Amino acid sequence: MDDIALRAVHLTKRYGRSAVVDDLTLEVPAGQVFGFLGPNGAGKSTTIRMLLGLARPSSGQAFVFDVDAADARRAHTRLAYVPADVALWPQLTGGEHLELFAATGPGIDRVYRDELIDRFQLDPSKPGRTYSTGNRQKVALVAAFATRAPLLVLDEPTSGLDPLMEREFRTAVTAARERGQAVFLSSHQLAEVEAVCDRIGILRAGRLVEVATVTQLRALHRAEVTVTFTGPPPQLDGTPGVGAVETTGDGLRFALTGPPGPALQALAGTQVTTLSVREPSLAEIFLDYYGEPAPR
Repeated sequence: MDDIALRAVHLTKRYGRSAVVDDLTLEVPAGQVFGFLGPNGAGKSTTIRMLLGLARPSSGQAFVFDVDAADARRAHTRLAYVPADVALWPQLTGGEHLELFAATGPGIDRVYRDELIDRFQLDPSKPGRTYSTGNRQKVALVAAFATRAPLLVLDEPTSGLDPLMEREFRTAVTAARERGQAVFLSSHQLAEVEAVCDRIGILRAGRLVEVATVTQLRALHRAEVTVTFTGPPPQLDGTPGVGAVETTGDGLRFALTGPPGPALQALAGTQVTTLSVREPSLAEIFLDYYGEPAPR
């Protein structure tokens, strides 16, 4: 299973009778970016701790390539980890931190690291105590992206970064994928996940409720169709996949789930002048899973 960078098998964590993570199973192949979504309290942090071997599961197992994550010493030779809240030694400079990470990790591409320092606009000469939250994050990101580790685990990695640095982050994730590295990305930034991830897992109350590509997720959820016409309105009552029909000034708007064929047949007898289809955003899909109305 060398092509599977990260694997969880029926991973469960209980505290008393409460299951914080419940029977979670997933795989992240090498060369894939996997987005891990869920609100605060959904169990994301606990899942990541078990995947890293930092917390013992109540049942189930996690593997980094073919190494049991419980053997953290061996597993961590194959991965680089960026936590949500990066802590640095106050007296060491950013450059000294990068050298320390290079010496203790699975190897480093020093030329690429220097390029990343420039792109992330990091001053490596300053001591850790002087860095802002965003600059501490940059140190960890430069170290992770420059590593030769075949798996990157990134937990809310862009907290504290400005939009320009978020763009550099996305470029670095894409480059990691192209080098064949797997990336496990836990994030609240839905636009970020939508932009860089090959597949997405949605965690709700400790259970993985969906794993799919963005395209597959959109196909499972409602698109919004707006149509204008001349003459009599189309008869959409009872049309498979059509719901929430609303009359607009000069046409109709309705929600469409599933194949569009039946709706198009219902519209065929009408003098349609315009027709537009808006796919749901990842944010709207995410809100649907949590039973909240998506904002218009």
